[in-house]
Amino acid sequence: MTADPGTPTATYRLQLQPAFPFAAAERAVPYLASLGVSHLHLSPVLEAVPGSTHGYDVVDHRAVRAELGGEQGLRSLARTARAHGLGLIVDIVPNHMAAPAPERLNAPLWEVLREGPESPYARWFDIDWQAQGGKVLLPVLGGPLGEEWERLRVEDGTLRYYDHAFPLRPGTEGLPLAGLLDAQWYRLCWWRLARTELNYRRFFTISELIAVRVEDPEVFDATHATLLRLMRDGVVDGLRIDHPDGLADPEGYLRRLDRAVRAATGQAGAGGDDHGAASEGGNGRWTAPEGGGQRITPEGGGGGTAPEANGGREIAPQDGDDHGAASEGGNGRWTAPEGGGQRITPEGGGGRWTVVEKILARDERLPDTWPVAGTTGYDALHHIDGLFVDPDGLKKLTALYRAFAAPPADLGGDWAATVRRAAHEVVTHELAAEVARLTRTASRICAADPRLRDHAPWALRTAIRELLVRLPVYRPYASVGRPFASIYRPSTSVGGPHASLGGPSATGADAMMLRSAAADAREAFTVEQEAQVVHVVRDAALGGLGDGPDHRDFCARFAQTAAALRAKSVEDTAFYRYAPLLSAAEVGGDPGRPAVSPEEFHAFAARRSRDWPATGTVLSTHDTKRSADARARLAALTECPAWWGRTVAELTRSAPAPDPHLAWTAWQTALALGHGDAERLVPAVLKAVREAGLRTTWTERNAAYEAEVTAFLEAGPCAADPSVWTAIGAELDGPARANALGAALLQLTMPGVPDLYMGTEHIYPALVDPDNRRPPELGRKPEAHSLSAEKLLLTRAALRLRREHPGWFGPGSGYAPLTAEGPTAAHCTAFVRTGTSERTETPVQTGASEQTGASVRTSVDGPGTAVGERGAVAVVTRLSRRLAEAGGWGTTRLPLPPGRWRDLLTGRTAEGAVPLEELLSRLPVALLVRI
Repeated sequence: MTADPGTPTATYRLQLQPAFPFAAAERAVPYLASLGVSHLHLSPVLEAVPGSTHGYDVVDHRAVRAELGGEQGLRSLARTARAHGLGLIVDIVPNHMAAPAPERLNAPLWEVLREGPESPYARWFDIDWQAQGGKVLLPVLGGPLGEEWERLRVEDGTLRYYDHAFPLRPGTEGLPLAGLLDAQWYRLCWWRLARTELNYRRFFTISELIAVRVEDPEVFDATHATLLRLMRDGVVDGLRIDHPDGLADPEGYLRRLDRAVRAATGQAGAGGDDHGAASEGGNGRWTAPEGGGQRITPEGGGGGTAPEANGGREIAPQDGDDHGAASEGGNGRWTAPEGGGQRITPEGGGGRWTVVEKILARDERLPDTWPVAGTTGYDALHHIDGLFVDPDGLKKLTALYRAFAAPPADLGGDWAATVRRAAHEVVTHELAAEVARLTRTASRICAADPRLRDHAPWALRTAIRELLVRLPVYRPYASVGRPFASIYRPSTSVGGPHASLGGPSATGADAMMLRSAAADAREAFTVEQEAQVVHVVRDAALGGLGDGPDHRDFCARFAQTAAALRAKSVEDTAFYRYAPLLSAAEVGGDPGRPAVSPEEFHAFAARRSRDWPATGTVLSTHDTKRSADARARLAALTECPAWWGRTVAELTRSAPAPDPHLAWTAWQTALALGHGDAERLVPAVLKAVREAGLRTTWTERNAAYEAEVTAFLEAGPCAADPSVWTAIGAELDGPARANALGAALLQLTMPGVPDLYMGTEHIYPALVDPDNRRPPELGRKPEAHSLSAEKLLLTRAALRLRREHPGWFGPGSGYAPLTAEGPTAAHCTAFVRTGTSERTETPVQTGASEQTGASVRTSVDGPGTAVGERGAVAVVTRLSRRLAEAGGWGTTRLPLPPGRWRDLLTGRTAEGAVPLEELLSRLPVALLVRI
């Protein structure tokens, strides 16, 4: 077999780290090939901070990470993978690099700190040189400078502070310490000043990750040359793009990447406007500064040396490839879909499968002009999980939570209020420096226009904050000189402040979203005329006030700040404050409305099949708060809320917690694991209470409270009598089994490319990182007849089916729901997948959404009841405990498409209207193929 560099049938994510390097991945290749995946999905492979367990803290784009085995190890892994028919997908990090200790590890940053804004590397980083007196603020000191003074020393021509080592501006080495500090291009300061004074863009609120300006063609070339060379050499077949929402121009970046991949792999260029065009002159090489200096080319197997004390840099793409210019000619990738707009072939990324880690809100769509195959798949996670949430039970569970924990509405009692308060806290404190920079830029824009000069800085700052906290998505995609992106399509069936945005043309979606936010933001002003500043900020954010440098900067930076705010306020704060059902607090999820009806699921799947057939699908990742199997156990609580309310009350009486919110959270966390493992539970719960920020935080540790938390965990969940877990298992093991197997089968058979996180072919109950980044035990055999054995059987069967029949599942395949008949039909979700030649146009019956009562009607491509000769049928059980309470399947049947079918999981055969009591007697799921 040979690996197909095109669309994968399924990928397997390996979290590389020094404890699990390329060699370990290589040893796992035979097992993973036998499992049925088509590609390995590797975490970042470029040189990172020593000891990093994730690799997103890149320090050198020229080299493959030595701790993983270097380029030689990566190439060896690729050869072994090829020999077994597997390809490689690699995670890349365009948004940021590490600002490490010692600083010399990041050669470009070292040069900027030494040479200042005149350094040829100054364009690499998003530094506001107009702030801080033209110095880069480095918030690295453990206390105020005066208190840390004695810990600063000059050694070997560098300024040292613990593990930090900073370059010295030439000619300043012999100055007294005070003068020496003043003479540098950077300012060392107390770490707390980062919140308000920082003058470089960073990843979210992490000052140790400095943002990179990949919108600059030369920076793009230098930071992507090694990966492009590996793609040219056939080592890497596809890409996962980390955090595109952090970029100044995500679409421009993706178009540039698309052209670069085509150039590297010998393909024709993509059509369409070039919003990320390279500068004139072709390859945009780095020019050595006056006085000479070193020229570094990004070639070789991990080469490159630490910067010399006086070296300039000239970085050129290998072999003179122009990674910044589109090739002439087209290849027919860009086509117009029905209704207008550009569409692409499934691979994206220059014909190589490329997906972006774009977190879509419930009513958001990926811009259809992006040259990618789709997202990494968090949108699928939300729809799969939601299918196993009982909406009525969730209401009761939420009421019990509010009665038990009694949280204020904006501190965990109400989801929307909790998000709004968290957003205000983050934008006022953690992102104060980012807001300050936006305010300075907006002030310059207003000062340059006599009509806008009376808008004071305080008013601009207030308007910026109020607009940011009201955005319902991660960011807008408007930019100066480009039409607005069209991705936000609010549900007209669900009320709310943004429900009015759904009618007009989608070309103004960003404008409509910001217009609605602006109407609400005016409430922050008491004087009507002062409130007009909100519209100024809105128009600036939409790129509508002009096309100067400040206008462009504000438009891009507003969107970047919005993304950081959404991540920090929702994922890293509100998720930990609002705790009725912890499984709903997941990346891309909506804890206020997590349940998804079968009609909504089918509509989502049909849309994917039509618009993004090769997009990613995930259930567990290195970033999920809890693994899929942990969430499957928690979702079962919505089927027995009264039992849970009684249980948590009884458990808390026997082991009192410092506060009821903690008790509710801790016991659900232990329940997700299935036991009270102190080594795993204590760190996860401590992280939860710090992220929530209600009584302790990462930066303001309440040691006494944290000691109480630890003592409670050790005396409560971690010391619970085995009979407690036996009783819990008696209630939850059945529905948790149905949920876990059902979710797995849906992911593996619905439209899209499934990505399995390492170890999840077995039952894998994991908590938030670092718990979910433990090195896997690949290839282990589960206990016979265990749930883990059932999941492995299901996973292997589905993966092999996808590999053997890619036409049934990939681009061009069909999808159609199958509707059960009988008194408990609502507990069966089923669909059929077919190849292109077997498709017919079939309307989905109209039904009512469980959440909204609204009519749902979707037209899908699929075989319906007139399926052709071949295909596959997936059948899952939802809300299995409710099903049992209703008396089981009884006379409920599932009409199968014509022909005789065999269940790959049990060997059972069926045809016609099969009784579900028979089909699902051994397992709560079935995977059928025609025989």
